[in-house]
Amino acid sequence: MKTFAATLLFIPLTILPAALLAGAAQMPIIDAHSQVDHEVDLEDVIKLMDKGGVSRTILSTRGRVSPKKLVAFADRHPGRITPGLRTKGFAYIANRPKYYRMLKMQLRLPQFGALAEVLLYHAQKGDLAPEISVLPEEPQAKAALEIALERKWPFIAHIEFAAAQFDRDEFMKKFEAMAAAHPKHPFPLIHMGQLPADDVARLIGAHPNVFFMTSWSNPVAISAAPGQPWMNLFKGWRLAPRWKKLIIRHPDRFILAFDNVFADHWGDFYLDEIAVWRKVLAELPPAVAHALAHRNAERVWRLPPAKLPAK
Repeated sequence: MKTFAATLLFIPLTILPAALLAGAAQMPIIDAHSQVDHEVDLEDVIKLMDKGGVSRTILSTRGRVSPKKLVAFADRHPGRITPGLRTKGFAYIANRPKYYRMLKMQLRLPQFGALAEVLLYHAQKGDLAPEISVLPEEPQAKAALEIALERKWPFIAHIEFAAAQFDRDEFMKKFEAMAAAHPKHPFPLIHMGQLPADDVARLIGAHPNVFFMTSWSNPVAISAAPGQPWMNLFKGWRLAPRWKKLIIRHPDRFILAFDNVFADHWGDFYLDEIAVWRKVLAELPPAVAHALAHRNAERVWRLPPAKLPAK
């Protein structure tokens, strides 16, 4: 299968600026959302987490990876993997009965501790993934929301606002209505929602329960998927001043996540991203850095305190 690797512009860890690596913060990291498919060796995930100092990953599946395989993997590595209940797939897109059967089957497995992202607007990614447009009030999205509310799991909304173009205002209105209707429930936007800083600041002010996940918002990731309107939080290898100011002003609203998708992401690409973010963590005030790296995820997903993996 063709993956993003066909267009990856990897920046090997060994050629990143020396100061970036030398200044990397030594603190635990929680990856609040990543994925594996059938081409990923699950044990490689743990090896890479150890190498990058990632304490825990909230992990979901795509492709031909069964829920039982995922939870068995989590059982082999207690405290390192939190299985995320899968929603995505063609049955979800088409709102077929198979989708609801998949949800019920996963809910019978007690190891699940999170809900994976819910695709509301997803732009077409070449021949890798189709355009998906599901409004929050449509049945398949409502079913996922009901699970999130019942289990007290954050509802990770996947809305690519920059890519949505003509539907942007409608998705914003619907997303805000959903968040406002459940003011005590957390609604993280994955990939920063592809929103500029002014929109993020407005949502932070309007909705205390909206959070922003940093996946695909750094130069390593953005170079891997040219042509997509990701929101780059960086200027060069440092946080852009506007974003740094916003994160310091609202340290409780940003959550570190990588959202690896394909097997090619579980390698040097992942370690390069970790190195970039560790440089950022070293440059932030300690309390802000810990909030971004792991404490916000601990609070929002009700996880135990993170520790660096044992060497």
